[in-house]
Amino acid sequence: MKAKDKNLSDKILFMHSGGGLVSSDMFMGKESILSGPAGGIAGAVKACELENESKLLSFDMGGTSTDVSHYSEEFERVYETEVSGVKIFYPMLDIHTVAAGGGSIVDFDGEKLRVGPHSAGSDPGPACYRNNGPLTVTDCNLFLGRIRKEFFPKVFGKNSDQEPDTEILEEKFKELKNRIYNATKKSMTEQEIASGFLKIASEKMASAIKKISLQKGRDAKKYILCSFGGAGGQHACEIADILSMEKILIHPYAGVLSAYGIGVSDKSKVIEKSLNISLDNKNLELADKEFHNLLNELLISQSIKPDIINKKILLKYQGSDIPVVVNYSGSIEKIREEFNTNHKLLFGFLRKSQNLVISSISLEIIEKSIIPKFNTDFSASEPKPEKRVKVFFKDNYLDTDIYKRENLIPGFKINGPAIITEKTGTTLVLQGWTAQVKPSGNLILTKDKNIKKNITQKIDLENPDPVYLEIFNSLFSYIAQEMGITLEKTAYSVNIKERKDFSCAVFDSKGNLVANAPHIPVHLGSMESSVTGLLNNVKNISPGDIFVSNNPLKGGTHLPDLTVISPVFESMIKKTDKAKDKLLFFVASRGHHSDIGGISPGSMPSDSKTLMEEGVILDNVKIFENHTFLEEKLRKILLDSKYPCRNPDSNISDIKSQVAANTKGIKSLEKAVSDYGLETIIKYMEFIRINAKNSVEKKIDYINPGSFEIKLDNESVIKVKISKNQNRLKIDFTGTSKASKDNYNAPEAVTKAAVLYVLRTIVNDDIPLNSGCLEPVDIIIPEGSILSPPENSALCAGNVEISQVICDLLFSALKILASSQGTMNNITFGNKDYQYYETICGGAPAGNGFNGADAVHTHMTNSLITDPEIMESRLPVILEEFSIRENSGGKGKFSGGCGVKRVIKFNENMDVSFLTNKRVYPPHGIEKGESGKPGENIVVYKDGNTYKAKYSEAVSLSAGDKIVVKTPGGGGFGWV
Repeated sequence: MKAKDKNLSDKILFMHSGGGLVSSDMFMGKESILSGPAGGIAGAVKACELENESKLLSFDMGGTSTDVSHYSEEFERVYETEVSGVKIFYPMLDIHTVAAGGGSIVDFDGEKLRVGPHSAGSDPGPACYRNNGPLTVTDCNLFLGRIRKEFFPKVFGKNSDQEPDTEILEEKFKELKNRIYNATKKSMTEQEIASGFLKIASEKMASAIKKISLQKGRDAKKYILCSFGGAGGQHACEIADILSMEKILIHPYAGVLSAYGIGVSDKSKVIEKSLNISLDNKNLELADKEFHNLLNELLISQSIKPDIINKKILLKYQGSDIPVVVNYSGSIEKIREEFNTNHKLLFGFLRKSQNLVISSISLEIIEKSIIPKFNTDFSASEPKPEKRVKVFFKDNYLDTDIYKRENLIPGFKINGPAIITEKTGTTLVLQGWTAQVKPSGNLILTKDKNIKKNITQKIDLENPDPVYLEIFNSLFSYIAQEMGITLEKTAYSVNIKERKDFSCAVFDSKGNLVANAPHIPVHLGSMESSVTGLLNNVKNISPGDIFVSNNPLKGGTHLPDLTVISPVFESMIKKTDKAKDKLLFFVASRGHHSDIGGISPGSMPSDSKTLMEEGVILDNVKIFENHTFLEEKLRKILLDSKYPCRNPDSNISDIKSQVAANTKGIKSLEKAVSDYGLETIIKYMEFIRINAKNSVEKKIDYINPGSFEIKLDNESVIKVKISKNQNRLKIDFTGTSKASKDNYNAPEAVTKAAVLYVLRTIVNDDIPLNSGCLEPVDIIIPEGSILSPPENSALCAGNVEISQVICDLLFSALKILASSQGTMNNITFGNKDYQYYETICGGAPAGNGFNGADAVHTHMTNSLITDPEIMESRLPVILEEFSIRENSGGKGKFSGGCGVKRVIKFNENMDVSFLTNKRVYPPHGIEKGESGKPGENIVVYKDGNTYKAKYSEAVSLSAGDKIVVKTPGGGGFGWV
């Protein structure tokens, strides 16, 4: 929108996603994407300024979701944001959203209580809205008396003149109580059920705050929690308790703080310029001149009288792709010092010998707004409660006073439990908290430090509690996510940091997979075999030992995937003299290393005939002993092989990052044991595995037996027959071809991973992906086949290609999906200086009721593809084309997705290896749907001649040559 009248455009201001107001003639659409949440954060900052609070965690809980953000003396922005799969390059406030709000639907899934991610929305809304809506978080609060129907406006019912319906809540919670008892034989009161839902919701929202504080390297306990949004005040105390925070601020307009924040935001504008120059004194002078030019540009174009001018430099290590924001001081020494401090805080390590690069500079001008003062003409008399009511807390009802906020006078203290009502929301003050209105009008809640929380009470260790089953499921998954955040932050290689080709997981003492983060599917299902392989093959494991393994015969997938395994002993968790050296858990991280040796760069040779030709084999190598890194031993192994690693420094760097991720997992388990007790943690690890097992068993009833076979481009055939007997499923691969002489063989762990993935996807519910999913399944793999090859067989294509075929095979046998593109389209290239590997996206399969998506990674790979800018800056290549391959998807009642075309030109001589499938036989359709187009691998020489490479082939190219990869489309479903 542009205002025609210049004077009018200065008066019409828009909120931008960076946290300020800008005139209409300078406003761009991309600046509005997060403008609403940004207004809330701006309002939170203004509210906290009135109390001289400069460090806050904002908590904005609305009807469908919750937004959280971190603020420490200045807005924290991200300069590259992904929104709905689209990358936006614009400075935006760093906001994290979780699907939990007042309208989040609550239910019982047969074993555990669930909150979200679906919302009742405004129509039909919560059950109490008299519009046949489902039970929600709001209903739980109303049912327990935490919010009061008498303070709601009478806007419900057919004529919009009734108060909320509490009678329907009595009926629905009674029905839920009976369902829980019939399914679990566990007696729970209606109040305990509602309270359990609220606890789960609070844990979810607290996890979102933990995530942003972890990513920033900050301790939440040192911040004030600024709570707002229509439902924020109902959960603020409980969330602060979970986070061990001691202070909460609630603004007088907390229910509409996003709107208020827009009104009181500062006028500001941010402008950036990309430089990509080395950090030295000469270039710092150049940056200074650019700041001067940018400032003049802003002052001319903006109707802003700057009170504050912020100059930022985005610095990164040479060869890295993630910049760190530092203040521009004009002093190269101070800039380096601040970079080191921030980098260590964010990523946990420094590379002081590495050169620094000025990625870009950012200039912001701010005209401060005047914060309006609230009416401070308070009543002189001491406020009295409106009434005293019964409110359910944890496990019983407590007498609770209700106050109207407008009647509170500054300095008057209200001890919890209490309810404070106002026009735009309700604040629940829990026991152990005190509320007090400040002269500014802000409501400040403080925690009694002498009260210690007791979260271990009433946790059933005999039978799984429906509340804690969900809480521990989320807890263990979150620990794996924390590990993943640490690994991504600290890793050096493009594969791990940019393509996110890594996975992290938590295991019990027997090596059973307990929980994982949503990383690479083929990793997650097979990592358990690596941990059990360690247990079965290494006799002496002690506290402080860490192992690395990639042996496919002992749980590995292919050699570039290095799994770092950290055993966790009682003495590492309970740091007391009484602790025993009893093995309790394992944490593990797997990352795809860009090279692990072998006969070709990238360790994914197309022509390998033995396992050794694919790289260095690490067979449960101990890399830490008594907490000491055995770096020289590891380096020697990497270099002393017949086909050694080409860049052992990169391997060791990423292994250190994997160790850091495991260490984070151990610390999180230590915290969990401290909070809940060791016996409880161990017991609920077992319970959530049983929950996954039961979830799969229930789904077996709906599975239709079937069979299918798929021919690979190398003429091998994989067959499957799926049958069932009562609550057990049998998946039989008998009839599959014998082991191939090429590398299209897969270790058994890969087949197991693919089966686990498929079972998890057909259970259309949010269940944990753990070893319990496979307990009701019998997998028959013929020994000596390509799915169980002899020792030393080449198999680098097994992890990437065979795993995709198995997924297509199983989905087609079950008549659920047609074939996906059926390959990962693996391309590796390199020389003595560079090694690079990528998988390329293609067409997704069609199913009954939907078309396949275009240009996506499917099934066993959900890694990203490297951005063109990063690829071209790190490697001597030019990405000339990356486009959708039109009309490549199979036609049908529902059509398969289209593949892509990727053209890479080399500026140096390179050895290139294609390791693909579906170049000979196309991705099949099912139910009479048509096949997708097969892929093509083409070499275009600089003289114009072309060569069509095979599905698996190595070629040597010169500078100026190109490769053209056309990936397959997905198969169609149903007759047109």
